[in-house]
Amino acid sequence: IPSSWRDYILKCLLVTSNLLFTVLGLVTLVVGLWGLINKESFAQEKISGIRTDPMLLFTFLGFILALLSLMGCVGALRENMCLLRTFSAVVLVLVVAQVLAVVVLYSLQGQIEDYLRSGMLAAMVRYQNDLDLRFITDEIQMGLQCCGADTYRDWGINVYFNCSAPGVQACGVPPSCCIDPLENGTVWNSQCGVGAQKLDEFSAQSVIFLGGCMGSISRWIEQHSGVIVTVVIILLGVQILTLFITAHLLQKIRWSRRMRKHKQHRYFFSYKER
Repeated sequence: IPSSWRDYILKCLLVTSNLLFTVLGLVTLVVGLWGLINKESFAQEKISGIRTDPMLLFTFLGFILALLSLMGCVGALRENMCLLRTFSAVVLVLVVAQVLAVVVLYSLQGQIEDYLRSGMLAAMVRYQNDLDLRFITDEIQMGLQCCGADTYRDWGINVYFNCSAPGVQACGVPPSCCIDPLENGTVWNSQCGVGAQKLDEFSAQSVIFLGGCMGSISRWIEQHSGVIVTVVIILLGVQILTLFITAHLLQKIRWSRRMRKHKQHRYFFSYKER
């Protein structure tokens, strides 16, 4: 491939990839803002708890991704060295941060389960009060067919499901713990887990999932470890390739500008000689 065509193809790749990531960032940003607005998180009585809102993370990540990708896209299209240098510097920092995160996660793999358990228990405590945590907890329990962190009786940590609670849900579990949460196969039965904590394991196994989610999560990670590693390698590879393409484009822009200045000088001196 001729040098000019190769440069053109690399530039198109950089612009296209950044354009796609800009769209992805904007979609993530819109989802995050929609979640915050839909839950009235900006209301005066809820603003104090916005820092722990998962939708705030979506908003922040979406904004950063859209801004960074747009910077790379415009920088490549306009051949703006300032934008491209900033873009490559930020991507380099992100690559280093991700590599360090992988190293830290690998070195702390024995403690990760404890962190996940703490997070799961915290989500269970706030199950009724936080729609996002409720959705995530329900998806984990239904997807992995589990109930609680280590056992279905862990739901006693929640004030509504605790056996000393006055309500109907006392000594129960969420419907996402149920083996068949749909009544007649169509209607969501919110009462299917009522009184489940009072049952012994033999009686409970026909109504709810007995196994805790921590064991299910560990097994899922072990089964999909190859896919996870492959995805991480691909993502890092794409970012490193982006760095190389950006560095090549910067070098090409510098060379083009030097050649342009050289031609201008030659034209200026040849004009003076006349």
